[in-house]
Amino acid sequence: MGYELRLLCSEESKNDWLSVYQPDNESQRPFETDDEIGSALYYASFIGLEAVANRLLTAGADVNEQGGVYGNALQAASVRGHEKVVQILVDARADVNAQGGDYGNALRAASSRGHEKVVQMLMDAGADVNALGGFNGNALQAASQGGYKKVVQMFMDAGADANAQGGYFGNALQAASVEGHEKVVQMLLDAGADVNAQGGDYSNALQAASHGGYKKVVQMFMDAAADVNAQGGFYGNALQAASAEGHEKVVQMLIDAEADVNTQGGFNGNPLQAASARGQEKVVQMLIDAEADVNAQGGFNGNPLQAASARGQEKVAASVRGHEKVVQMLVDAGADVNAQGGDCGNVLQAASSRGHEKVVQTDAL
Repeated sequence: MGYELRLLCSEESKNDWLSVYQPDNESQRPFETDDEIGSALYYASFIGLEAVANRLLTAGADVNEQGGVYGNALQAASVRGHEKVVQILVDARADVNAQGGDYGNALRAASSRGHEKVVQMLMDAGADVNALGGFNGNALQAASQGGYKKVVQMFMDAGADANAQGGYFGNALQAASVEGHEKVVQMLLDAGADVNAQGGDYSNALQAASHGGYKKVVQMFMDAAADVNAQGGFYGNALQAASAEGHEKVVQMLIDAEADVNTQGGFNGNPLQAASARGQEKVVQMLIDAEADVNAQGGFNGNPLQAASARGQEKVAASVRGHEKVVQMLVDAGADVNAQGGDCGNVLQAASSRGHEKVVQTDAL
């Protein structure tokens, strides 16, 4: 303990150490402000140095001092699951509901990593299970995204709001759906989570599950009366999300559930354009068979034919070939090769601007 204590208790030694290695900063980028530098107690807590934390507190260290990537010592110890350090800080009257840092508060930090014992310790000390803030919005959303069933149940038992809004994924159900955590999804539905709640990056839970291709979760939402045509989010709707990623079985499930194959919205404008832009041949055929409008206008690329002509064969931007087969499929289905619109103006210009020679040379064009 002597070396660690000398290192952390000397401001000069601590700063020299941090200039070489920042234990809480994965990017290891230089500090831009003093707020990014934590106290000696903060770093002792993050590393899990119980004896050093005790000595610092005895010497008068402020248990609630702000600073560091995780905001304060308690959040730093919680995110790493250092149970004994957490107890030391709680006994020293650390504010369990203090806001700040990457996770917003200590409970969300512990929840995001599934540290059950730390979660219980914080709740026993009065942590608010419904406090909002941080990337995950609240502790329940953080645990749901990670698929930590026991932690989710702990929050349910403590009266967590299954429909609380906030954070990147909008609510706990969407967060669980993004990673396909079936059991957590069921727990949340059983607790009254609204399957059609709007918000977050994917707008709703069905779109999140569809984007990931999680068939069982999609079916669970269907059984719970999810609106298959709900609008919103980057992909506009669930069918467009599934189509863009080529999840054929989910696409069929949504079509069977009467998802509108011609609904407009989202970056790609409609499901057929989304599938065409990614070269998802089987999905393109499924949508055509379901009477998708091959000449529908909208989205970044203007129409499906232009999307197929402009985009690369793979999802990576460095690809140099157009989706020749998809182009032919759309033309065979009656796509207008002279249609105007989109970022490139028309299909020939789209193919030419990307250097897709085979598309340009296609007989239909």
